[in-house]
Amino acid sequence: MGDVTAPDPRRHYGNRYGRSENARRAVLHAADDLLVEHGFAGLTMERIAAHAGVSKQTIYRWWPSKVDVLLDALGDDLAEELTPPDHGDLRKDLSAHLAAVAAFLTSADAGAVFRALLGQAQHDPALAERLRAEHVHGQHERDRLPLERAVARGELRSDIDLDCAVEQLVGPIYYRVLVTGGPVPPEFTDQVVDGFLDRSAREG
Repeated sequence: MGDVTAPDPRRHYGNRYGRSENARRAVLHAADDLLVEHGFAGLTMERIAAHAGVSKQTIYRWWPSKVDVLLDALGDDLAEELTPPDHGDLRKDLSAHLAAVAAFLTSADAGAVFRALLGQAQHDPALAERLRAEHVHGQHERDRLPLERAVARGELRSDIDLDCAVEQLVGPIYYRVLVTGGPVPPEFTDQVVDGFLDRSAREG
């Protein structure tokens, strides 16, 4: 037999094989990349299709709009990049997690998607509702995990308001990134952690 050339994994798999996981992830990665390159206004379904190697019609069968593509991409990215570690120590867990949140929001392509959707949601109530219901709530639950584990280990008092604690920890990061535009180095996130732990110790 002659040599058989393997098909290009970036071309046509969406049309031939349906919504395979490889095709799905190619489209989502394309949306991330193109948003960073062209911005929200310059992101089009045509560009996503060309970059991912599928037809525009295929993408429209899977997602009604570019916002739906971005929301789908964001769900994967948040779960992958912002699930807190478990070192068995609250300070270590919070320091690592807050540094990851800062890096995600300031330097990751996926963070650019999140920021773009947050901006678009300011004048799109339907998107704002979907973003909160589908992603912000889920990320808040992940942000609670180090605190819940610390309560179970006895590092935090059992009656602590975990939702308020999450806001005290991640709120300063979002404020710097989305409002003041200030830098968010590890020194800053470590200060946030230290301040929270000091207050918790005094209140305990």
